[in-house]
Amino acid sequence: MPSQKIDPSARISPGARIAEGVEIGPYAVVEDKVEIGEGTRIGPYCLIQGPTTIGAGCTITGYASIGTPPQDHSYKGEDTRLVIGDGNTIREFVTINRGTVKDKQVTTIGSHNLIMAYCHVAHDCVIGDHVVMGNLATLAGHVEIHDRAIIGGLSAVHQFTRVGAYAIVGGGSMVSLDIVPYAKASGDRAALFGVNTIGLKRGGFSPEGIKNIEKAYRILLKQGLLLKDAIKTLEDDFSDTPEVMRLVDFLKSSRRGIAR
Repeated sequence: MPSQKIDPSARISPGARIAEGVEIGPYAVVEDKVEIGEGTRIGPYCLIQGPTTIGAGCTITGYASIGTPPQDHSYKGEDTRLVIGDGNTIREFVTINRGTVKDKQVTTIGSHNLIMAYCHVAHDCVIGDHVVMGNLATLAGHVEIHDRAIIGGLSAVHQFTRVGAYAIVGGGSMVSLDIVPYAKASGDRAALFGVNTIGLKRGGFSPEGIKNIEKAYRILLKQGLLLKDAIKTLEDDFSDTPEVMRLVDFLKSSRRGIAR
């Protein structure tokens, strides 16, 4: 299409669907079953395999490897997928794998995320919106990163683990248990050490909402309660507080256990 800017050295499969305003740099390879949304820019030497859908207004800089097969012994070439939303920035040498049939069959990345250089997103991961992954952060398979969470550079998240909304994981952390929403976590096996008040203020939480989250955090982590008793206390004391009920829902749905 006239509005596209595709370098002559790029290799675009006839089976790819490229929207208006897409830019594709030198020596990039876009294979079959790839769909790229309007205004997205693909840098030099990128490899994009399908089935993969990339939304509008994304920037994928050089040497990224997107939509490649899952690194899983059980994968036998099934037609699994990768879906990426709008407005994402994916930097140099990032690798993102498609899903597997033994789980969701799709790896999902939301919108307006920043995935810095050398990060890895494995099969069947789910990343929400406005997430930041620092350089060399690594997600194993089946990981969930909820909206506006931050994963510090050189961190690794164990398979099936979740990081809650507005949580921040310090650089170099090894995350093997779920990190609850709103928390700060760090360390080798990451532990919690406070509420991410700066992130909450930036996210538009009211002073009252932040105070309620801090109270809930103390009940969960400072009173020595069993998890089931802490959940019961939070439900009784904060039933009309949406911020805390979000935390309760997260606690109830944990499969790996909660970092405390």
